[in-house]
Amino acid sequence: MSGLSAIERDLVDHVRAAPMLARTERWVAINSGTRNLAGVAAMGATLADAFAALPGDVALVAPDAVDSVSTEGEVRAIGHGHHLHLTVRPDAPVQLLFTGHMDTVFGADHPFQQARWLDDGTLNAPGAADMKGGLALMLAALEAVEASPVADRFGYEVVINSDEETGSLSSAGLIARAAAGKRAALTYEPALPDGTLAGARGGTGNFSIVVRGRSAHAGRNPDDGRNAIVAAAALAVRLAAGKDDGLSVNPARIDGGGPNNVVPDLAILRVNFRPRSVDAIARADTLLDEAIAAVTAAHDVAIARHGSFNRPPKPIDPGAERLFALVAAAGSDLSIPVSWRATGGVCDGNNIAACGVPVIDTMGARGGAIHSADEFLIPDSLPERAALSAVTIHRLVTQGL
Repeated sequence: MSGLSAIERDLVDHVRAAPMLARTERWVAINSGTRNLAGVAAMGATLADAFAALPGDVALVAPDAVDSVSTEGEVRAIGHGHHLHLTVRPDAPVQLLFTGHMDTVFGADHPFQQARWLDDGTLNAPGAADMKGGLALMLAALEAVEASPVADRFGYEVVINSDEETGSLSSAGLIARAAAGKRAALTYEPALPDGTLAGARGGTGNFSIVVRGRSAHAGRNPDDGRNAIVAAAALAVRLAAGKDDGLSVNPARIDGGGPNNVVPDLAILRVNFRPRSVDAIARADTLLDEAIAAVTAAHDVAIARHGSFNRPPKPIDPGAERLFALVAAAGSDLSIPVSWRATGGVCDGNNIAACGVPVIDTMGARGGAIHSADEFLIPDSLPERAALSAVTIHRLVTQGL
């Protein structure tokens, strides 16, 4: 660590003393699956208490309204938890953004609820890597920088949302407002087990397409009916055929139908798009419009489209390249190899980059098997990655990009 300044060595010592593992173990014991609103509320209150150790104003912000299409084809409001928002020194000359999420993919009725230590020394627990370990090391890094001589030279916002795992639909506005005017952003999604970070990301769009036909007796007068299931299937096939090198299309589910002796008059097609560029989003929009028009005419049904491209693609632009270089240099001085690669996954880093703010979105703990009952956290990565964050923050404040 010969390349570190005296202040940076103190930052490393500070994060090593932080109770990151203990915090992570407490936090994974709280089920905070996105739709478990009671659990998310408990997690939000716990995090608000923990982040109150930082100066500034901590608030639990109400979610924006979000609609969803039910299996009955009705558009209904869907509940979300509150989001944590902290603002520190908003008038300081350097402004940064730190984001994470409190929700997991494990609902209150999911069998994966308990933490256990594995023989290889990793912690197997719901949300351990994704991303309660990341939240613990984010807090440790910020506490360390707050105790340093550069604290009064920068301000920041922290956003920890309650709905990242379902697309951040109720928190996208909060994230965009917090990103405004920031020099850079760090997001605490988990790194890969070997420490590799995510670079460029594709975007995503999720749609529920409601097909309404006409019911009829399947034996007496089937030709009088308009089969919504058949129309939805035809639409799925047309959309899937529209994929190309820059756009993946995944028709994922068809809801609807009924008794075998009734021509079904309702179907809902759920489809996911993964565009790799803004141009691919435009192609997907055109594909949707043309496929809906063709199926409507061919099957004599009514079709309504619901949904959006909620996460735009995140390319590596010059600002992101400079931020990656700064993190890599900090890693080198800490004897932490830093590399990155493109990924098809999405996260709040997509939304932040779309605001024109350089962001690295995998500053969290090292771990793996996320979104499964095999999810694990590598405990030694907590002080390692907290040190990387603290030194990165220090250099963003003192050196810039």
